[in-house]
Amino acid sequence: MMKKEIKFSLVYRDMWQSSGKYQPRVDQLVRIAPLIIEMGCFARVETNGGAFEQVNLLYGENPNKAVRAFTKPFKDAGIQTHMLDRGLNALRMYPVPADVRRLMYKVKYAQGVDITRIFCGLNETRNIIPSIKYALEAGMIPQATLCITYSPVHTVEYYAEIADRLIEAGAPEICLKDMAGIGRPGMLGRLVKTIKEKHPEVLIQYHGHSGPGLSMASILEVCENGADIIDVAMEPMSWGKVHPDLISVQAMLKDLGFQVPEINMKAYMKARAMTQEFIDDFLGCFMDPTNKHMSSLLLKCGLPGGMMGSMMADLKGVHSGINMILRGKNEPELSIDDLLVMLFDEVEYVWPKLGYPPLVTPFSQYVKNVALMNVMQLVKGEGRWTMIDNHTWDMILGKSGRLPGNLAPEIVELAKAKGFEFVDTDPQLNYPDALDDYRKEMDENGWEYGEDDEELFELAMHDRQYRDYKSGVAKKRFEDELQRAKDAVMAKSGYSEEDIKKLKRAKADPVIASANGQVLWEVSVEGPSSAPFIGRKYQHDEVFCYLSTPWGEYEKILTGFTGRVVEICAPQGSNVHKGDVIAYIQRSDIFA
Repeated sequence: MMKKEIKFSLVYRDMWQSSGKYQPRVDQLVRIAPLIIEMGCFARVETNGGAFEQVNLLYGENPNKAVRAFTKPFKDAGIQTHMLDRGLNALRMYPVPADVRRLMYKVKYAQGVDITRIFCGLNETRNIIPSIKYALEAGMIPQATLCITYSPVHTVEYYAEIADRLIEAGAPEICLKDMAGIGRPGMLGRLVKTIKEKHPEVLIQYHGHSGPGLSMASILEVCENGADIIDVAMEPMSWGKVHPDLISVQAMLKDLGFQVPEINMKAYMKARAMTQEFIDDFLGCFMDPTNKHMSSLLLKCGLPGGMMGSMMADLKGVHSGINMILRGKNEPELSIDDLLVMLFDEVEYVWPKLGYPPLVTPFSQYVKNVALMNVMQLVKGEGRWTMIDNHTWDMILGKSGRLPGNLAPEIVELAKAKGFEFVDTDPQLNYPDALDDYRKEMDENGWEYGEDDEELFELAMHDRQYRDYKSGVAKKRFEDELQRAKDAVMAKSGYSEEDIKKLKRAKADPVIASANGQVLWEVSVEGPSSAPFIGRKYQHDEVFCYLSTPWGEYEKILTGFTGRVVEICAPQGSNVHKGDVIAYIQRSDIFA
């Protein structure tokens, strides 16, 4: 007998989010969109949300233009687009004023985003329900979300009661967000069945990461019990800490008689190759190779896949310091694997004592950070809980909403000893409206509010990153970071520093000193010429630097061609002879 229809959603944004630091640039997103459409099997595509906009700002790109450009081809093709939204935190890691939250839905709807997946890391309905109302007001579809984890308090009954409240508040869809992939398949099936029996009209979408290896069984269980849409990934980024691959999910469900769409494999292979091209271009420089691995150890600590990259970076950062302490105590040193197991054990110890917050952004970071600090203190022979940051205290004290479980008595006592007060008011009340302040800043700077107030929204949502974007600092910082990352990749491949220099020079052209003199980057009488940096782009007729000649004149040095700096051979104040190389510039745009 033919079973119900199951639709697929491609989580193209989250694939990158779970794999590395950055996501494709707008020009890359525009290139991949037609191939995703041509695959012919997606009812939905996740286009933005979460860290997407901050990433664009870090590049020095305009995120609003990126969202409009990426959503348009899907809208034209009749494919729904969806975004990820963190409720009280909206698109960032900390709370957002209500007027900024409300504006977000108007902006995103105008930019072409159909559905917003609203979640709260605490499953706090007071943080989700206002967003449901704001989304409906703006014309968006609010998909209310349950953050799935595995603990004594996170039962089917617990989640079903939250779903009831969210549906009553106007949510026509529910997402089960299994961000660490640790939801047990049987429990997820029972939860879907419970919600569907009471609310048969409500659409249920399942989002499960592959990390500990339960995701295929979970997909099977939720489909057998009434789920409507499954989030999938595609090669070369599926599996690992990401999501199951479309092809495997389709084959499994098709074999069982579910109605599933066919896949245009020719388009799939093209999209697969293009995604790999993006990785090879530069995105792979920021991907931790362990994110391609699955690990049953994730069941032990419950941390989401997206956390693993940052956690490994943290461990590498403290590894030598911990071993130095151990050497000083004449104790055996620890390997990275030893530390990883210690950290997993500490997360497992800390998590219940902090009230079982589901381990999703930002609470996964808070719990991981406390565990890491505890491990550091224990290695030193000191006690736990001495290094808890302010954001984590806000969570503990209830400023982000109610914790699912009870705090351990030692945490309550520690808070009282510090003179902190616990609160149980609506979390939004702690964060007053702020749009007027941002309007004032934009007016003072002469900045345009943008189409549908989208630039005003961007400043209000990511004020520090937006200012860096407007000043050009973000672009410079990214280009410096990218060059360092590319050098690191080459160094890991066995190239020496001298080899790397030779390779760069082979692809570049020299800027030559036209006379003897001293290299100067800034000369007041001639006007400023800001110092070059690796990655800075120069036009063919742009002044690169000046030479202060022995006869007291300033001679302009032009690049003579358009390109980007890959090496500076003569720093500020150095003396050069005629014919010496001042710098190397690569004509083709290595960062484009």
